[in-house]
Amino acid sequence: MLEPALEIHGIKKSFGTTEAVRGIELTISKGEMFGLVGPDGAGKTTLIRMLCGIIKPDAGSATILGLDLATQMKEIKPRIGYLSQRFSLYPDLTVDENIEFFAEIHEVKNYAARRNELFDFTRLTPFRNRLADQLSGGMKQKLALAATLIHKPEIIFLDEPTTGVDPVSRREFWKILSSLLEEGITIFMTTPYLDEAERCTRVGLMSGGNILLTDTPKNVKKQMRGSVIEIIPNELQRVAGLLASFPNTIEVQTFGDRINVVVEEGVEPNKLKEWLESRGTSVRSARTIQPSLENVFIALLRDRDSSKTETIPAEEKGEVHA
Repeated sequence: MLEPALEIHGIKKSFGTTEAVRGIELTISKGEMFGLVGPDGAGKTTLIRMLCGIIKPDAGSATILGLDLATQMKEIKPRIGYLSQRFSLYPDLTVDENIEFFAEIHEVKNYAARRNELFDFTRLTPFRNRLADQLSGGMKQKLALAATLIHKPEIIFLDEPTTGVDPVSRREFWKILSSLLEEGITIFMTTPYLDEAERCTRVGLMSGGNILLTDTPKNVKKQMRGSVIEIIPNELQRVAGLLASFPNTIEVQTFGDRINVVVEEGVEPNKLKEWLESRGTSVRSARTIQPSLENVFIALLRDRDSSKTETIPAEEKGEVHA
């Protein structure tokens, strides 16, 4: 087993009567890219803020790079970087001046070479004299990442770094993260996007303050019971209703104009298509597809919710985006 970068044991945090994080157990190895996935209110941000020393846990412990979170935060801080959901760039400072400001905060001396290296790395060199407020959303995130990296952290915590960023900028941002991984930097990120989580070394699926499952994306998909048939119908709502009564249906999941129906193993797409058409509806296509992380996550939430007798608090609910 690789040397751990992060070890969490029983961390808990409540806000009033709401249990935001409920006794998390997690180990992340050095050089790993770990993606924590979950809906809004799952507890992802609360967990990451505790690990960065911004808020204190109510119970439990953690070590980061072998240092105790409770007693050695002063030694931890120079070795980690944190990019929050709303990173505080200074809009009236230029790109250059923002990096200079964060270098001084981290007490980085002779940072000019490092700043130039980061600008080349993030392709911000042509924009270094532009005010931060005049950057696009994607460039703001790249500048925020450059500021996070100015002091050469060994582990970086990224809280939903690509939320609200256009698809092209998201791809560029992920190329940068892949390069950081090659340099041996450990990455702990939260994301509501399951397609992003597919690129991580391992993922954790989180809901209601608990981590339901951690494994590689490939192994997580193996947790799916049954097979997934993708249906493209002409009448979405009607077909979804019919599929719920199909004898071999485990679950019906709707994504835009498509339906993923989770069925018992052995059900052929053509059989399902014929069954639907025999009930007076038409289907443009039906095919078996590989389960996605989203399929698995929705199934896990269904199983969790069906086994709970209590009502799920509103703050735990949200959407997970593909």
